[in-house]
Amino acid sequence: MKGQNKLFIAIIISLILGVGAGAIVHLQYPESADGFSKNIKLLGTVFIRLVQMIIAPLVFTTLVVGIAKMSDMKMIGRVGSKAMLWFITASLVSLLIGLVLVNWMEPGKVTNLDLSDTSSASEIMDKTKEFSLADFVNHVIPKSLFEAFATNEVLQIVVFSVMFGVALANMGETYTKPIIKAFDIAAHAILKMVGYIMWVAPLGVFGSIAAIVATKGFSIFTVYAIYLRDFFFALAVLWLVLCLVGYLILGNRLFELLKRIKEPLLIAFSTTSSEAVFPKLVEELERFGCNNRIVSFILPLGYSFNLDGSMMYMTFASIFIAQIYGIDMSLGQQIIMLLVLMLTSKGIAGVPRASLVIIVATCAMFGIPPEGIALILPIDHFCDMGRSMTNVLGNALATSAVSKWEGQLDNHGGEL
Repeated sequence: MKGQNKLFIAIIISLILGVGAGAIVHLQYPESADGFSKNIKLLGTVFIRLVQMIIAPLVFTTLVVGIAKMSDMKMIGRVGSKAMLWFITASLVSLLIGLVLVNWMEPGKVTNLDLSDTSSASEIMDKTKEFSLADFVNHVIPKSLFEAFATNEVLQIVVFSVMFGVALANMGETYTKPIIKAFDIAAHAILKMVGYIMWVAPLGVFGSIAAIVATKGFSIFTVYAIYLRDFFFALAVLWLVLCLVGYLILGNRLFELLKRIKEPLLIAFSTTSSEAVFPKLVEELERFGCNNRIVSFILPLGYSFNLDGSMMYMTFASIFIAQIYGIDMSLGQQIIMLLVLMLTSKGIAGVPRASLVIIVATCAMFGIPPEGIALILPIDHFCDMGRSMTNVLGNALATSAVSKWEGQLDNHGGEL
């Protein structure tokens, strides 16, 4: 956690230095602003390219492992199917809430950046600006896995990963255990790389902010304030929906559950990691009265398949970046984006900022400059606090609901 705090401090310092450098150029040397902006934002390009480098292997390994391990559900039967029904429904609802509210509130319309402000945006737009249902179908089936990896064709990687994972799940543990373990180790190694790459983020933030302030002045901070306000409003709506569904299933015991998990919620909020509270959450759910076998099965699965806060953030952030660059997406394109995010996000663990990798990949697919992710990095820590806490709430509700449906919820629980 100390490392995360140091990274946050480094990003804030980079933000301040970037504002200072950009302001000096904007106010004192306006004639040099364009040249300065073009060169300094290369720091942001370095960061984005590092993130793009790990997208394909990360999606491939996490999806294969997640699906291959689902063969365990055959032993669980009804519990597994009910859990997956909850996960899929909750993910779709979370993505949809983010999509609807970001289109309604339009936080990115406060300012408008030119597509020329990004080093590779024009190339991306030429390739994908007419992304339609027909293009979607053409992008789904890979001609070659290696070609898909080389070009970061996320949908094609997803298709191959799903088929490969299903094949492994049906071959029997005797044959597949070593290869699943190898992929699991690889997935964890790549997630470790995410942590390393995030230490380049301060340079990316410095370059991106300095470039924008140099050419646009201080309007970007109005955007930040509106972005945070609108995101936390959307998060409050998601909490209301989750708690309403929880009340319909658990009744008044919902309030007891919220009291039980208040400490895990606060820890997740302060550390920006839903994984940090996993042991404590297991303990509190068992004290609440959930069957320990159901907890031990659903909760780990939920950490890969039921990250409600992260789901909502992905659509919110992606459309926000599109708005800030003045890119209008049709309803059909946005629905396709929602489905793409639904697939590509599965298997990504509750690691701080891992969802940014998926957002970068999705933005590139739909003609949205992925460099835009660097613009929201300075305030992503605050967004991460809210979405991590929401992830914990969603998994606690899922575990409690399935326990109730299975008649395995002790109505008395432990002592508060």
